[in-house]
Amino acid sequence: MKRPSIPRSTKLCNLLWAWAMTMLVAGGNGASAATTAPIDERQLLDAGFKVLGATTKVQEEWVRKLPPGKIRPMQRTGKKYFIYPDPSRNQIYVGGPKEYETYVRLHPENRVADAREAELAASAYRMKQGEAMQQATARDLSDPFLGVSWADLGW
Repeated sequence: MKRPSIPRSTKLCNLLWAWAMTMLVAGGNGASAATTAPIDERQLLDAGFKVLGATTKVQEEWVRKLPPGKIRPMQRTGKKYFIYPDPSRNQIYVGGPKEYETYVRLHPENRVADAREAELAASAYRMKQGEAMQQATARDLSDPFLGVSWADLGW
C-alpha cells in the first residue's frame, strides 16, 4: 500500500512551527533564569554555612537532583536547615536559621518563600480537608449502605 505524499509546503510549515515553539520555550526558560540572582558560595561561608561533601553514590545522586542555584529549606530530626547544592563539586552548603538570616540580610533577593505564608497556606489546606471529611462522614452516617442497593448485592 502506498503512503499518501505530504506536500513540501506542509512539511516546511510544520518544521517552522516546531522551531518557533522551541525558541519560545527556550526563551522563556532563559528569561526566568536571568532574573534570579546568583549565589556566591564564599558569602554563604562568611554567613556561617558549612560545607558537606558527598562521599557515597547515593549522596552524589541526591546532590545532583537538587534544584541548582537555589537555597532550599529542609527539616531533619525536628531541626530546620537551609541547603545550597554545588553539584559540580559534589557538595552542599548547610546552615541553620541563624546562618540563613545572616545571609538574607546581605541578599534579600535570595530569600526562600516566607515560612509564615507557607504555614498559613498549609493550615488553610488542612481546614479545607477537615471540612470535606466532615461532610463525607455526615453523608456516610446518613446512608448505612454507603450507596449500595439490594440490586448491587444480587438480591
